Amino acid sequence: MRITVIGAGAWGTALAAVACGRAQVTLHARSCEQATAMSQQHLNTRHLPGIPLPPALHVVCNPLPQLCGPGHGQDLFVIATPMAGLRPTLQALAHVRVPVVWLCKGIEAGSGQLAHEVQQQVAPDLQAGVLSGPSFAQEVALGQPAALVAASSHEGVRDLLVQAFHGPSLRIYANADVIGVEVGGAVKNVLAIATGLCDGLALGLNARAALITRGLAEMTRLGVALGGRAETFMGLSGLGDLVLTTTGDLSRNRRVGLLLAQGQSLQQALDSLGHVAEGVYSARTVAQRAHSLGVDMPITDAVVSLLEGRSQPAQVLRALMGRDPRGELVPPAPGGAVGRNP
Repeated sequence: MRITVIGAGAWGTALAAVACGRAQVTLHARSCEQATAMSQQHLNTRHLPGIPLPPALHVVCNPLPQLCGPGHGQDLFVIATPMAGLRPTLQALAHVRVPVVWLCKGIEAGSGQLAHEVQQQVAPDLQAGVLSGPSFAQEVALGQPAALVAASSHEGVRDLLVQAFHGPSLRIYANADVIGVEVGGAVKNVLAIATGLCDGLALGLNARAALITRGLAEMTRLGVALGGRAETFMGLSGLGDLVLTTTGDLSRNRRVGLLLAQGQSLQQALDSLGHVAEGVYSARTVAQRAHSLGVDMPITDAVVSLLEGRSQPAQVLRALMGRDPRGELVPPAPGGAVGRNP
């Protein structure tokens, strides 16, 4: 099998390295300087420092039209860019006749679209899908165990992803619920900022557990309203990814919350990361999609207020704890609004 991974960040590099054991893998870097350094050193010193890469991994910086032009000879393209890079990359791949999948987790700024909605708009003829789930790139690159979900409406795409990436250290589970998998991947990043804030304010493990649990309820309400299946959110791309991102020390989004709780500005927090924290860019669009559907997402709204400078950390806590009491399990409201609390 021949696979091209587009995007030489941490996650794209880690997944490409894992696939090298059973496929011919080409990793496309935007920077030719980075591609040359990775080829010579077998390291991604910026994103995965100290973790050796397989010598068989072929790193290039060719223009995308050269990689996906007639006779490209690939069996699978994997888009490993941030959400902001998905649209132009899909446009470049719109004519290919082999499966194209993406790894990014978020909602596109401006359009407010999930990844599959972007694909349907700019490259509707693709056999497409998403690979998602609880996965820190550093651990995957080190060969530590992980499990992911391959979601697509095309059975052949799901089967190909299992064939490409399922192995001794990485389990791949197939799922046809693209909407549910993408909503889980987008919303958990926003919720991780909230739990980072909780931990940074030293509110305790009780508060963190409550926040994660109520965050899962928010995620599920939005996902079902958009057409996803409720059971998806109890799986790897929902609960699994939420637990990892909200509690793991390698989580960029949780780190943003921690730094904001320490008094840093949002820009200072982002500058210190040196990497993209998708939750920062997705929070407002997640909230907007929820409001348009009548879905109640108080934790997400609080994160938006914090990121936009309308609330301070302590005010966010007071706003959440000061909400009126209600039942834990609330049936759908009359008129079809899904999961809105009365």
